[in-house]
Amino acid sequence: MANLTLLSDEITNWIKDYAKKEGFSTLVIGVSGGVDSAVTSTLCANTGLRTMALNMPIYQDEGQYELSRKHIEWLESKWENAEGHQVDLTRTFDNFCKEDLKEQEISDLALANTRARLRMTALYAIAGSNNGIVVGTGNKIEDFGIGFFTKYGDGGVDISPIADLYKSEVYDLAKSLGVIMEIRESPPTDGLWVDGRTDEDQIGASYEELEWAMKEVDSSSGGLLSKRQKEVLEVYEKLNRQNAHKMKEIPMFLFDRGP
Repeated sequence: MANLTLLSDEITNWIKDYAKKEGFSTLVIGVSGGVDSAVTSTLCANTGLRTMALNMPIYQDEGQYELSRKHIEWLESKWENAEGHQVDLTRTFDNFCKEDLKEQEISDLALANTRARLRMTALYAIAGSNNGIVVGTGNKIEDFGIGFFTKYGDGGVDISPIADLYKSEVYDLAKSLGVIMEIRESPPTDGLWVDGRTDEDQIGASYEELEWAMKEVDSSSGGLLSKRQKEVLEVYEKLNRQNAHKMKEIPMFLFDRGP
C-alpha cells in the first residue's frame, strides 16, 4: 500500500483542484454510516472547502443512523468548514410509493433503489442551491467490478474520489484518517433495506473475496482454485455481466449523415 498520508493528500488536492477549476465552492456528500462515505467526507473536509455532510434517513436501521450521526459530529468537531445536516426523506418516500405508485406492483428491489434515487435528488437540490458538486462514495469493487450501486442513485455523482481504491485500501485510509472505530468495524451495508441486511448478505461474498476475484480476472492467472474461490469467481462474473449496463457509457444511436 502506498504511503497513506501521501495518498490522502493526493486525493484531497485532486478534489480541491477540480472544484476550484470548475468554479464550485461547496462539496455535498451523503453520509451513510459506512466506511466509504466516512473516508470520502473526511477527504472533502480536508480540502478546506465548505463540506456539507448529509444524513438522509428513510426508515433507516437505528445503528446505521447513529453511525452517520456520530461521524458527522466528528467531522464538525475537527473541521470548521464541515457542517452536518439531516434531511429525513421518509415521508417523501411514503408519498411517492403509497400515492404516486399505489396502483403499480413495485418490487422490493425497485423500492430499495427508489431510496437511493430520492437521496440523489436531494443531494443535487442542495448542491445546486449552494454552488456545489455531489461527491460520490463508491469504491473500485462497487463501481467497476460488480456494479453494486443504484443507477441514477448513489451512482449519480459529479466526482468519485475513491473509485480507484479497493475496499481494503479504503479501510487502510480510514484508519490513517482517524475515522471512528465503530464505523471501521461495522459490516458494510448499502442501507437500503428495512431489515438492515449487509452487503455480503446481498452479494454472497465478502469484499476481501471480491477483491481477490477482480484481481484474478484481471490477471488471468489460470491457477488451481479451491471450491470457494470458484464460487466467488462465479458470483463476481455473474454480477459483472448483469450490471455491465451501469458501468458502461449509455448506448447511443449514431446517425450516419453520409458524406
